[in-house]
Amino acid sequence: AMVKETLYYDVLGVKPSASAEELKKAYRKLALKYHPDKNPNEGEKFKQISQAYEILSDQKKRDLYDKGGEQAIKEGGSSSSFGSPMDIFDLFFGGGGRMQRERRAIKFEYTLPSPSLIGKNVVHQLSISLEDLYNGATRKLALQKNVICEKCEGRGGRKGAIECCPNCRGTGMQIRIHQIGPGMVQQIRSVCMECQGHGERISPKDRCKSCTGRKIVREKKILEVHIDKGMKDGQKITFRGEGDQEPGLEPGDIIIVLDQKDHPTLTRQGEDLVMCMDIQLVEALCGFQKPITTLDNRTIIITSHPGQTVKHGDIKCVLNEGMPIYRRPYEKGRLIIEFKVNFPGSGFLSSDKLYLLEKLLPARQEVEETEEMEQVDLMDFD
Repeated sequence: AMVKETLYYDVLGVKPSASAEELKKAYRKLALKYHPDKNPNEGEKFKQISQAYEILSDQKKRDLYDKGGEQAIKEGGSSSSFGSPMDIFDLFFGGGGRMQRERRAIKFEYTLPSPSLIGKNVVHQLSISLEDLYNGATRKLALQKNVICEKCEGRGGRKGAIECCPNCRGTGMQIRIHQIGPGMVQQIRSVCMECQGHGERISPKDRCKSCTGRKIVREKKILEVHIDKGMKDGQKITFRGEGDQEPGLEPGDIIIVLDQKDHPTLTRQGEDLVMCMDIQLVEALCGFQKPITTLDNRTIIITSHPGQTVKHGDIKCVLNEGMPIYRRPYEKGRLIIEFKVNFPGSGFLSSDKLYLLEKLLPARQEVEETEEMEQVDLMDFD
């Protein structure tokens, strides 16, 4: 099907024929790459990626866009309701952490720190192979994260040494009055320069030596990521409360997103594994045995018995040789094989041998040729 314009597809780097899965994978890679935390000056790009994904991931909006382009989306009245790029990101990466936490709190009737008192979630991609997803694996991931300084217990200095910032009276904000005309003034709020918005200050001599008054220190953290058999590309593994620490905040989560590298011969479709197998004409007609190495290094022999024929383009499957099913690893999907039959080249048999071959094959239909008919030859078509 023709699409009117491909701008949104180009932004995500996919073809207009892309499946929902391919769109997801493209958004995941780009959103993590251009996220403001990683790329502070690529805000515009991040916004474009989010908008393109928001439209294309919604089948109705995608159809509308394919037919009429960006114009149709604007006229459809949904442009005004573009979600904020951050909301789309959070929704996609399950960073709706706050909402989930609040819901949990309501359910179990305990009070939570207000939403602004929860730190940010951090999302990392982890590159893995199809073998890892088949066999299960453990990966160690080294991350840098902020931890509350133990020396000063997150105060930044000696117990009594912290005083309220005199410049902003502890609010962290400064208000300047700016006259913009006769009898007209404007209030401008800005972050207090004296205390960088913290509302307090510590004299240099009383600052904690360990964190130089910053209250937090950078620390290397090794996370052990357990990849279970049958996990999927794009699956998230969440480490609750392992995000950056900050005084007065409940730390956010670290979210690890699995990113499967392409395998040279196998592709995964849900629980099934799909591959192509080349066979010779003689094998297609007379049977064959072909060894294949599985993802856990066993050898299975694909067998077609004499008398069974395999046509070019035939699709067959082997039960229980696909991917293990997540959380039920003793059950497996299917191995699906598409056959390509290679014919021998022209002149592979002399004419007397061809005659022998023809006697063995099912008979062909003879044509009665008359004067009015004309013989034509076939040429190669390029």
